[in-house]
Amino acid sequence: MEKIRESEVREFFVGDYKVLGQFDSGSFGDIYLGISLYTGERVAIKVEKAGAPHPQLAYEYRVYRAVRPTLGLPQIYYFSEEDEYCALVMELLGPSLNYLFEFCSRCFTMKTVLMLAEEMLLRLEYVHSRGFVHRDIKPDNFLIGRDVSSKRLHLIDFGLSKKYWDPNTQVHIPYRENCSLTGTARFTSISSHEGVEQSRRDDLISVGYVLVYFLRGNLPWQGIRASTKQQKYERIHEMKRSISNEVLCKGFPSEFLIYLNYCHELGFDADPNYNMLRKLFRQLLFKLCVVKDHIFDWEVLTIKYHRNQRNPGIGLPVPPVKPKRDRGSSGFPIIRNEKCNKWN
Repeated sequence: MEKIRESEVREFFVGDYKVLGQFDSGSFGDIYLGISLYTGERVAIKVEKAGAPHPQLAYEYRVYRAVRPTLGLPQIYYFSEEDEYCALVMELLGPSLNYLFEFCSRCFTMKTVLMLAEEMLLRLEYVHSRGFVHRDIKPDNFLIGRDVSSKRLHLIDFGLSKKYWDPNTQVHIPYRENCSLTGTARFTSISSHEGVEQSRRDDLISVGYVLVYFLRGNLPWQGIRASTKQQKYERIHEMKRSISNEVLCKGFPSEFLIYLNYCHELGFDADPNYNMLRKLFRQLLFKLCVVKDHIFDWEVLTIKYHRNQRNPGIGLPVPPVKPKRDRGSSGFPIIRNEKCNKWN
């Protein structure tokens, strides 16, 4: 790719926020690092190209407003709809659990998994209390905070969320079948594969699969090959049905089996006992004589890393910078003369 001369580089802005550069991308848009022109605070800017086949960003912004972000959800600062793109400016958070899992060589200790379980359930309970189901629970959508909130898990990406309950009328959405699969096939529930409308129980089942994934390092239905995406989903569904919760949780404390069995037995419109589920994992911590000190595996490894590097600094090692492109998939320009540090 021909190098762009410094004189050709232009500055780009979203409202009162300057765009510094792209640091991540996904199937529904690109994520840029930005900075407030007034406070100097660094932010994340999620960008979606206008005319996208399945636009979600404007809807996600409305969900964030309805949920009213609190501790554990990103703060939303600004939303803009332009001719070429939509942009959502939000709080800049730390790395995802998916990144941290890879950083820890795809192995979390029981202590970290149990502390994460309580955090995940707290986030879901709040979102559900606002009348929404997330419908895409996976490690990529849980991020740790930065600085003072680095011990708190944050739930993000509400583009696939749906209102299941109206707080004004107190009415739950009706049971429905023949729905398309929504979310990530690896972590979605069996009933979602079967076309059943998702409700609170499905989010909780996905959390169970994520926890088992962290303990096992993988799930049995990973790596399935098929000629089409539909065939792959069908084979994942078949394997999920053929593997009992007892087999899935073999070798782990019984609390994980109890959790999954409880979630699978919930009715479509049942009100889950979140406190009981959190207590289940807290008691397991106590039974294993583990102190809940909120020191996670990646923090232990980070300390060791910096000691080995003779570097007293804190924070995770910075991952390799992705190659720059002329434009992200969102169509939003990428600035080439700015270095973007993703985590610090």
